[in-house]
Amino acid sequence: MISINTNTGAILAANAAKSAAVMMDEAMTRLSTGKRLNSAKDDPAAMQVAVRMAAEINGLERALKNANDAQAVVDTAEGALNEVHTLLLRMRELAVSGSSETHSAADRTALDTEVTALETEITRIGSSTTWGGINLLDGTHSSGNPIVFQLGPRAGDTITVTLGYVAAAVAVNVQGTLGLTSDVTTITNASNYITTIDGAISVISSRRGKMGAISNRLDSSISNLQNMKANLETAKGQVEDADFAAETAKLARAQILMQAATAMLAQANASKNQTLKLIGA
Repeated sequence: MISINTNTGAILAANAAKSAAVMMDEAMTRLSTGKRLNSAKDDPAAMQVAVRMAAEINGLERALKNANDAQAVVDTAEGALNEVHTLLLRMRELAVSGSSETHSAADRTALDTEVTALETEITRIGSSTTWGGINLLDGTHSSGNPIVFQLGPRAGDTITVTLGYVAAAVAVNVQGTLGLTSDVTTITNASNYITTIDGAISVISSRRGKMGAISNRLDSSISNLQNMKANLETAKGQVEDADFAAETAKLARAQILMQAATAMLAQANASKNQTLKLIGA
């Protein structure tokens, strides 16, 4: 049937051109952004997965920074304990010197003056060692109140570390108090002080050993977090990134279809001009 009210060919060609335009716009958007998912309508289910992965990746990135900060805290505390070790070794040397009868009373008084100064410095190290304004060795984070590090993207991904004390004159304790007497004024006192210093060295050695173990543990935590983050970023990319080869082919196909549909629309409109010949006849 020849009709002028309904141009079926033009309608179909126009629909084809519209579909080609939508395909072209989608391909150009994905190629320009590099993403397959640019809005929720592109793939609602995949969008939820991508957002969940993005949240976990952001959490892992922050956890990595936390782990590096935690290691810096532990290494700072261990460095302070290393200096305490140095002071204790010097104090032991002074006590051994004072235990000999080759020294006069005046000599021992001079030795005691240095020992007292070194004990004072040990206590000062304990009270003044900080990281980012956080006191590390003054007992703030001793047993019962350990410092907490968040090392993962979810609640509860934490480790706790007891930093302990450093105090010279407080009664000896495995937390880091040393029970030093600062008295080498007599041979007997100096000899006894050697034993006291040995006990203090043992306490600090134990504290440093634990700090070193924690620092090694944090090395492993950092490596694991980096691995998790890298694999999760790869998985997220597979969900939301555009396939440039596929999108380039789609764009070329859409451009060809658009040209063909436009040409056919012109042909469909022109075909109706033939009807005028019937009227003219």
